[in-house]
Amino acid sequence: MAAGCAQITWFGKILTEGDVPALSCRRSRSLDRHSSFFLSASRMDKSLDFDAPHSMGTTIIGVTYNGGVVLGADSRTSTGVYVANRASDKITQLTDNAYMCRSGSAADSQIVSDYVRYYLHQHTIQLGQPATVKVVANLVRLISYNNKDKLQAGLIVGGWDRYNGGKIYGIPLGGTIIEQPFAIGGSGSSYLYGFFDQAWREGMTKEEAEQLVVKAASLAIARDGASGGVVRTVIINEDGVTRNFYPGDKLPLWHEELEPQNSLLDIWGAAAAAASPEPMIT
Repeated sequence: MAAGCAQITWFGKILTEGDVPALSCRRSRSLDRHSSFFLSASRMDKSLDFDAPHSMGTTIIGVTYNGGVVLGADSRTSTGVYVANRASDKITQLTDNAYMCRSGSAADSQIVSDYVRYYLHQHTIQLGQPATVKVVANLVRLISYNNKDKLQAGLIVGGWDRYNGGKIYGIPLGGTIIEQPFAIGGSGSSYLYGFFDQAWREGMTKEEAEQLVVKAASLAIARDGASGGVVRTVIINEDGVTRNFYPGDKLPLWHEELEPQNSLLDIWGAAAAAASPEPMIT
């Protein structure tokens, strides 16, 4: 195990890279993860592949504050240019005190979280106490690094423990682990680096950190075609975990975004209801 990494034990044995099983997910390699969202109408029908693997071309965010961490993510899951799920939850619970933000292939990131939860359950039973955030993040790193030729998943692990307080770890493609005061990932992160360099500061309050995460996610949604839907946040601190939900029509608008409009189905439904005759009363 690399120097400086937290040791992870399982039934009395210290896990190393060779002990973590290689994942055997069957998945297509044909997905073009950089497909354009500006295909002409004449090419649209030919380019859609509804059986392609689902990709969470995403915006995920983790921010530390004075007392804990705030994690946030959008909710759009796409298959090429097709939105497969507009309200997916990309913030996955690993333990009572640690959560993971998932980006990249939906299948890959889900199987990593399943393995991590399995090992952490055994780890907690053996030690009789919850794993620290550093142990959780290093277990995610072990699985990501051992399977770096199979996985396409960028992950952010965040949580709070009584030894180190709130911690954020970025685990990008390839299985590197980086402890950071804030971490961003997914396709929407390209638009946020300069914003975070200017807006993030040390010692923020919980409210300031959550407002920063929601503002950043809405900025990415405005610019990135693969990010969208709603924004979910998870606040983790000494008092526990708080989940918040921000619907898309309540997010701030940026640049040339249009105000939310009713869909044609809503308009037609209202028109049909207004035109329907009154029921006959006998």
